[in-house]
Amino acid sequence: MSVLGAIAVLAVLIVVHELGHFMAARLQGIHANRFSLGFGPILWKYQGTETEYGIRAIPLGGFVGFPDDDPDSDIPPNDPNLLSNRPILDRAIVISAGVIANLVFAYVVLVGQLTVQGIPAGLDYQPGVLVPQIVSGDGPAARAGIAAGDVILSINRQQLGADENAIIKLQTEIQKHPNQEIPLMVERTDRILTLRVTPEAGPDGKGRIGVQLYPHGTPIYRAAQNPFEVLRVAAEQFQNIFVRTVQGFGQLITDFKSVAHQVGGPVKIVEAGAKFAQSDSANLLFFAAIVSINLAILNILPLPALDGGQLVFLLIEGLRGKPLPTKVQENVMQTGLMLLLGLGVFLIIRDTTQLEVFQKLLD
Repeated sequence: MSVLGAIAVLAVLIVVHELGHFMAARLQGIHANRFSLGFGPILWKYQGTETEYGIRAIPLGGFVGFPDDDPDSDIPPNDPNLLSNRPILDRAIVISAGVIANLVFAYVVLVGQLTVQGIPAGLDYQPGVLVPQIVSGDGPAARAGIAAGDVILSINRQQLGADENAIIKLQTEIQKHPNQEIPLMVERTDRILTLRVTPEAGPDGKGRIGVQLYPHGTPIYRAAQNPFEVLRVAAEQFQNIFVRTVQGFGQLITDFKSVAHQVGGPVKIVEAGAKFAQSDSANLLFFAAIVSINLAILNILPLPALDGGQLVFLLIEGLRGKPLPTKVQENVMQTGLMLLLGLGVFLIIRDTTQLEVFQKLLD
């Protein structure tokens, strides 16, 4: 059920994004003749008064189609309500509306989660330290076999207790032993593993293993004092997620080799969502907010086939006083779309083969 919930969240976020484009067009009176989830062959469609609604075979996003690009459309090319005939500002609103919809949706979801779960009030600590993410794909932790989701129970034969000092104790031991092999006891799902890690010496001479660390425990929640507290805390969480996501994309650009393994497609996203939902189904709301913000920032990047790439075309048009030739735009967008779909298929295959269930079959 947690997997189905994560899939449902991903589908909803795609709908929200495309609905942003669609509503921005419709509210301005701009013709939109297709609303599609997915790409490729049509699995199901419904023809409305003006718009064809459909679901397609490749679940890597969606699109809103406009009759400007449809040779079979009976709308005259000089119709003022065609997207291409609208001023740059009108078109920019339509293009950016998907990103705006995802950001607004993320904040609304955080408000909903805080309303349902309550305001975070600390942790009920459990033994060990959680490893939510492997920062470096070829770092000491990855080479030692540490995986995201592991709980480190002891280091160098020293138990990590159920308190806030566990992280400090773990970090201290790692920093004290650069280039020295030290044993770890790790809990993974229902197994206890003994691993050995050799911290690398950082620029300051202290050891590091290339992981994020987080206190291990069950969150405690309290009732909100008033609705304004919910709105304030939701805004703080939104800002925190947004800033971390931007930093993550920045690191992907500046240090691609180290963080490339963290890039995931739909399979990895669903797997992460399922883990969120295992402890509490309400956590799916927080997961939805995280993915929605990621989807917004990804789409605003100035890359072909993404919303940011189309905004770049509008910027060039504004500077030149006329748009780039249609053939140039089409070639760039089609190339970008093929690369995007190719990357999506690659990530689906890679992430599927890395699933624990798949690994057990191989064993």
